Amino acid sequence: MASISLESVSKAYARKRVLAEVSLDVAEGEFVAILGPSGCGKTTMLRLIAGFEQLDAGAIRFGREQVASPGRSVPPEKRNVGIVFQNYALWPHMSVADNVGYALKVAGVSPGERRRRSVEALATVDMDMLADRSPADLSGGQRQRVALARCLAARPSVMLLDEPLANLDVHLRAAMEREFSAFHRRTGATMIYITHDQSEAMALADRIAVMDAGRIVQFARPRDLYREPGSEMVARFIGNGLVLPVSDLRADARPGHVEVDVFGRRHAVRARRGQAPAAAARLSVHPDDLVLASDEAGGFDAEVERITYRGSHIEVHFRPRRAPDLSLSLHAPHDRAIEPGARISVRVGDGWVLPDAA
Repeated sequence: MASISLESVSKAYARKRVLAEVSLDVAEGEFVAILGPSGCGKTTMLRLIAGFEQLDAGAIRFGREQVASPGRSVPPEKRNVGIVFQNYALWPHMSVADNVGYALKVAGVSPGERRRRSVEALATVDMDMLADRSPADLSGGQRQRVALARCLAARPSVMLLDEPLANLDVHLRAAMEREFSAFHRRTGATMIYITHDQSEAMALADRIAVMDAGRIVQFARPRDLYREPGSEMVARFIGNGLVLPVSDLRADARPGHVEVDVFGRRHAVRARRGQAPAAAARLSVHPDDLVLASDEAGGFDAEVERITYRGSHIEVHFRPRRAPDLSLSLHAPHDRAIEPGARISVRVGDGWVLPDAA
């Protein structure tokens, strides 16, 4: 397996900049997700790593070997990269085993060795019993496993996955998430997973690179992205995040905490150590961080806009009295009788002062 390094990589199409000086270091054996909205440049990044596109500036390295720079690019077939596409890309006229071994056949591997490696790769994804089946006889999840086995049989140093679960229904996605996690544990492969689905990225990746407008805006562990976003874009993008305007930021007795005014009520929230006082800031919270409170508990006044039943909880949509143009939501238990138009008191149970706004 190999580490991957992108050094100030840029790419443009017809003078439109798609990637702007992107730098990223992926450790050997790490599972990294590239997450972002459509058009942010994540698929272009995957194509550059694979060798399907030529970069305009910067460099890409696999371990110590430079595989791409302006005017020079190692061909895809010589990069030892395995790719799992969104549409599986299986040959319909070949058996499962022949699909898995096709790249080995092209590479000149002997028939006996080809069969052995194909069956071994299929066994890794629990598909060896279906080696003689046609792809047409498989479910979507099984076809995805065959695509994984095809990668594994080629023994790549890097595996790239381009939105591999996009064509599966919600139940199959959950099952395949478990398969990908198990696959990574068994193989120890260096994997880059392209997705716009944050739940997939949060469930699978060791670290996540969040992209926006051709740049990586934050690269961190899933927990850190959720609890300590580095910008308003990340705060809103991860976990149905909400961003609240707050004022009068002052130091708190606890390290890593400050006091802020949230719609007329004082709250203690988390912030970077050494956070300086400020007249105004932006506070990142999630619906689970906002709780219904009594007036005595120091919550801010709000009015319920509507109620949505979510099975495990009810989602309360409301507007703060001091900011009626701002629509927020919180999760409440079923035993709370709340109706649209009701006046409620809301307290911030947890929050993070955004460092780029404070």
